[in-house]
Amino acid sequence: MTPPSINRAMILAAGLGTRFKPWTDHHPKALAVVNGRSLLQWNIEYLQQYGIRDVVINVHHFADQVIDALRANDGWGSRYTISDERHVVLETGGGLKKARFFLEDAPFVLMNVDVLTDMDLGAMIADHFQHRPLATLAVTDRPTSRYFLFDGQFELCGWRNVDTGEERITRPVEARPDVAPLVQWAFSGIHVIDPAMFDHIGREGKFSIIDVYLDLARLHIIRGWDHTLTRFIDVGKPASASAAAILFSEDL
Repeated sequence: MTPPSINRAMILAAGLGTRFKPWTDHHPKALAVVNGRSLLQWNIEYLQQYGIRDVVINVHHFADQVIDALRANDGWGSRYTISDERHVVLETGGGLKKARFFLEDAPFVLMNVDVLTDMDLGAMIADHFQHRPLATLAVTDRPTSRYFLFDGQFELCGWRNVDTGEERITRPVEARPDVAPLVQWAFSGIHVIDPAMFDHIGREGKFSIIDVYLDLARLHIIRGWDHTLTRFIDVGKPASASAAAILFSEDL
């Protein structure tokens, strides 16, 4: 039997990249270069490894530069659609909802443009089809300031900011004595999503996908998928780009 597959993805590339200055004073973060390739090219080619060659890319900050790069390079071998947020940036949740027209027919991958990894996306997709949650979220056991909280079945129950002490529990485990205490996992900005989720997103305009997951976790299953033993880096700052160049030097 042929394993289930996904052939569409969305790359979130509309952000202002304020942590990536001075590059983002004149360029979009999506075109920041690591080992001779832009972050956008890295992730388009990463998706291609798993048979995903249809992508929608949202744009806002220096949008024309992103569009020009895609045109000049023929989408680096993939078919691409632009979701235009030039008038107002919609954040991760609002940006996803705006691109529903491209994604609502079948499960799809959603990923941030500024993460690099060699995670086995095919294995994550297989896990998603096995369990059939509304969404599967790539996570690792790494230090960060904000965590998703999962129960022993790897189902999302809440969120925690360890710097501020803020915590949101949407499915209390106290009501389920057979469930182990919640465990915190760092989110990697890569999702596999069932399009049925669109019908459950009540928010409008500009909003975070994190809030969507916390809304939905009360009544629906959102699962985690652990890829701790893989290479991964969030290229959030210029120093991270230098670290990424070393981490992925063998991929040249």
